[in-house]
Amino acid sequence: MSSLLVVKVAAVHAAPVFLDRRATVEKAVSIIREASRNGAELVAFPEAFIPAFPVWTSLWAPIDNHDLFERFAAESIYVDGPEIARIAAEAKRCSIFVSLGFSERSYASVGCLWNSNVLIDDRGSVVNHHRKLVPTFYEKLVWAAGDGAGLRVADTRIGRIGGLICGENTNPLARYTLMAQGEQIHISSWPALWPTRRPTSGINYDNVAANRLRAGAHSFEAKAFGIVCAGYMDAAMRDFLVQRDPNAAAVLDGSPRAATMFVDPTGAPLGDLLHEEEGIAYAEFDLNRCVEPKQFHDVVGYYNRFDVFSLTVDRTRQEPVTWREQAAVASAPSAEKEAATSDSMFK
Repeated sequence: MSSLLVVKVAAVHAAPVFLDRRATVEKAVSIIREASRNGAELVAFPEAFIPAFPVWTSLWAPIDNHDLFERFAAESIYVDGPEIARIAAEAKRCSIFVSLGFSERSYASVGCLWNSNVLIDDRGSVVNHHRKLVPTFYEKLVWAAGDGAGLRVADTRIGRIGGLICGENTNPLARYTLMAQGEQIHISSWPALWPTRRPTSGINYDNVAANRLRAGAHSFEAKAFGIVCAGYMDAAMRDFLVQRDPNAAAVLDGSPRAATMFVDPTGAPLGDLLHEEEGIAYAEFDLNRCVEPKQFHDVVGYYNRFDVFSLTVDRTRQEPVTWREQAAVASAPSAEKEAATSDSMFK
């Protein structure tokens, strides 16, 4: 009887060096090395880890944030730039898979950004590049809509790995797209906090409960393991925002923090959970446990009606312009040659 792998995974519950892409890359390299030393074969970073999650879009009106947008754009990175290359080189050196959230720049526009994620394999190659399909709520003030090109599950030596960013994990069609590719490990990435109301209302968004619910639901439906990887707000990030506006302290201090955790194919928790402290969480995934639950509900197999339901996914990478260059035209025959040829036809 064939046996699937048992994989040790790591989830990073850490803050970036706020709005500093170079320093954050070096912090990420240090974390990758630590996770590798501790035996992890896959390490996942939070949403927009480089250069930071733009939480200020929830705090102040956009007319007051022009300088922050300019700085955020300047510290965002290209998917084929030196920062991703540095992370990829470290993944290869440590023989570890890396899932990394980052704010992506566009070559077509100095102001167009995407909320993106890359999966890098243990040989240093980017095996998937995903842009968040729809920025959520106030995220629309900084990020553009992505496309379906990254709705892929990577078939790797440690299992079939997929992932979605933050609110995408509430999208049943996006989730089903990954399920239908045999996903065994699902990575969901999140910010450190996500204010939706003034804390005094008493009904603010509960990050821990909501993220656990969504992760558990997806893992139960997909019969896959889940990595819930959330960011962390450190003192430097808080101080930066409060120094800009002391009134921000009430929202930052009163909004629920997100947690980093893991769930098994039944939706039950396993491994470490990190909430109030910065660090790396670990868990072991026995991929054999993805098989038995498929007997009960295999929503991409027997427990479906493909004659009743259908889903079409466009995985075209969207571009702002399609170029059609004129092909080089072969030298046309001279008039004299054409005349000579014509004459010879009638001789």
